[in-house]
Amino acid sequence: MIRHSYRSLGLALLALLALSIPGGVGAQSDRVSGAPVNYRLDASNSDVNARVAFFGLSSKTARFPRMQGNVTIVPGAPERATIDVTFDAAALEAPDETTLERLRGERFFWVERYPSIRFVGRSINLTSPTRGTVTGELTARGVTQTEVLDVTFASDPSAANGRAVTFTGEMEIDRRDYGMRSYQLIVGNTVKIRLAARMVPR
Repeated sequence: MIRHSYRSLGLALLALLALSIPGGVGAQSDRVSGAPVNYRLDASNSDVNARVAFFGLSSKTARFPRMQGNVTIVPGAPERATIDVTFDAAALEAPDETTLERLRGERFFWVERYPSIRFVGRSINLTSPTRGTVTGELTARGVTQTEVLDVTFASDPSAANGRAVTFTGEMEIDRRDYGMRSYQLIVGNTVKIRLAARMVPR
């Protein structure tokens, strides 16, 4: 279920890179590029959670508290932005011990065999100075899928001038795409992921 959360963070981070470029949305690829700017994920001030329906009447939410990531942007060339984020699957948290045990087990994240989740951003699409989508490859439980995240920034990242940038992201995924097919009569297949992240210059 929450496996998809990691990707969401990764996707949002990539969008951040793109939007952090001077000139904001619509920057042309032929614009003179500046020196690459590197950011790191401020994990202590970031949060990723995933919510899934439970018995069709309520829901359960889990989160990944441990993560690390790096982002590189090239001023004037948003298409050259890169992102690489990893989540510690073994550190995931759940609302109760039974759910936690199941999520860590073979039918879901199988953390003993797949201890980490990784997202690598590949492309971006900016729709305004503070909104956009990020497309990237999410790998969880040994399966890699292309995912898209909708992101919203607290303010125009292009005006950050080397300061920290915060944003939120939302997406929906199907847990079955990652081989998590158990308890389908109890647990919903659609996972709603929400993140709040902070990036700081390195």
